[in-house]
Amino acid sequence: MRFMAEINRIVILTGAGISAESGIDTFRSAGGLWEQHKVEDVATPEGFARDPDLVLGFYDLRRAALAKVKPNAAHHALAKLEADFSGELLLVTQNVDDLHERGGSRQVLHMHGELKSALCTSCEIRSPWDAPMSDRPPCPICQAQTLRPDVVWFGEMPYQMERIYTALGSADLFVSIGTSGAVYPAAGFVQEARQTGARTLELNLEPSDGTHFFHEARHGPASKLVPTWVDEVLGR
Repeated sequence: MRFMAEINRIVILTGAGISAESGIDTFRSAGGLWEQHKVEDVATPEGFARDPDLVLGFYDLRRAALAKVKPNAAHHALAKLEADFSGELLLVTQNVDDLHERGGSRQVLHMHGELKSALCTSCEIRSPWDAPMSDRPPCPICQAQTLRPDVVWFGEMPYQMERIYTALGSADLFVSIGTSGAVYPAAGFVQEARQTGARTLELNLEPSDGTHFFHEARHGPASKLVPTWVDEVLGR
């Protein structure tokens, strides 16, 4: 990789793999919440329209499950990087959990939304949210009983894409951590970064679908790879 002294702007993308080591279910988890439901039933606007009780109950369980997990060494390492890196850093996550924040990161862009946020379909305002939604609580702003999880479902546009592409266009280094490389638009970030001259690095448990697009790929547990890489960036 390019000598780290030349790296002034970093964009990091994290996916399910970084949280899996903390015990968060992924789509591929055996015996987890996702295995009990079809994705189209609980993660699409059509599924919500068809059976809102099922969808709200599903996300209530996912939200409650956050209390049982903790950030791991990879989350803490990225928080250290944010605190100590002298250049510009944008941490983009596809995850809807709050483990980056609990690990110490302060500037996190949740492109797929957050479990601990509610979106009112009446006033379209987002509110911090820890409680269940299946009992149809009122919106804190307009009082309408029309809250839904503030998460991006399949078929919906991820959040803050303009900001992400702007950062990719000026990045010196793009790093993908714990992602499958199979879901767009995030799967295309590596190519976007390379087109504007950034170096690219994959840190993943195993080769992703897009490994061949990266200049360098390191494979193994995120809790091992990420702290080692952060120490390299910080010159430790």
